[in-house]
This record gives sequence, C-alpha cells and structure tokens, in this order.
Amino acid sequence: MKKGTLFVVSGPSGCGKGTILAEVLKDPNLYYSVSATTRAPRPGEVDGVNYRFMTNEAFEKLIAEDGFLEYAGYCEHYYGSPKQPVEEHLAKGQNVILEIEVEGAMKVRAARPDAVFVFILPPSLSELEQRLRGRGTEAEEVVQKRVAQARRELGTAAKYDYIVINDDLSTAIADVKAILCAESHKTEKNLEEIEEVLRK
Repeated sequence: MKKGTLFVVSGPSGCGKGTILAEVLKDPNLYYSVSATTRAPRPGEVDGVNYRFMTNEAFEKLIAEDGFLEYAGYCEHYYGSPKQPVEEHLAKGQNVILEIEVEGAMKVRAARPDAVFVFILPPSLSELEQRLRGRGTEAEEVVQKRVAQARRELGTAAKYDYIVINDDLSTAIADVKAILCAESHKTEKNLEEIEEVLRK
C-alpha cells in the first residue's frame, strides 16, 4: 500500500489557515493531527477535537519516550504533536495535515525531511492587521503583538516548500488542494504502481 504524506501547514494568526483547512479537510482521505496540550480546556473545547488534553505527567512521560514529532513550552503549558496517530494514519495510506507554528515546523523539518511544508501568506501585513481587528475579539495591544509576530514568522516562509497567498479564499483553498494532489502523483511515491502496471 502507498504510504500517506505528512503535510505541515503554518502561517501567521489571521491569515486564514483554519478557514482554508476546514474546506480542505472535507476530503475523507485526509487526517488532521490534533495537537496535545497541558492547559485546561476552554469552554466549548472538546478533547480529541480541539486538542488532546493531557496532564503534565502524561506529557512529560511521552517526551521521555520520544513520543512527539515536536513540542514546546509556552505560557507555563506544553504543546506538542504526538507521533503515534500521525504514523498510524500515514501507514494506512492517509495523508496527514499538521497545522503548527513555524518553530515547531522547523523541528518537524529536521526530524521528517520527507514531509511537505506549506506556508499560508496574507496578501499584506496591513490586510492581516485589518483582519485581526475585524475579529473584534482582541485588544489593540494584542493585535500589535500578533502583527509583530507575523513579521517574524514571514522571515521563515522561504524555508517552506510551497507558498499560498490567501488573497481570495476560494483560490487559496484550490491552491492547497492542488499541492496535495500534485504531491500524491510524485514519481517516488508511485514506484509500486509502476511495477504493478508492468506485472499486468
């Protein structure tokens, strides 16, 4: 069976990653890797859907067992991407999508050079700032911090395999789907299929 491909998607807050991936993940052959965290669930969050909620002890045990593709401490809590579900779904031939920030993505890049890295760009930083303000959920100080963080993250974009600019949402969704499709047709991923045809 052809093994699945691991896709790592990053982009600054407000670039539309979640909206794009919500559409892309309607494909039943895609598995979304849910991150683990030691923070408490927020109202409305569901374990295994928004995050895998873990105790500090359980998280640190998994670290000791080399059970994460990447992990980091942030605001007194751990966040990470568990290896086991990713490997299980890849082995079944499913493509796996991991949506993580750039620092974690670079750790995955070092551990899994066979993964495919996609960076979602906003059309401009001023547009990103406008989108963040438009949410109406964050104070001006937080918006400015997110824009500064976005500027830093954009400096890492050149290390990704693909860049998708989310200027028009439907085009950006089509672009991400096209990347997934093209990757599945790469020669090195279809050598068994060539052999199969030759045997018929």
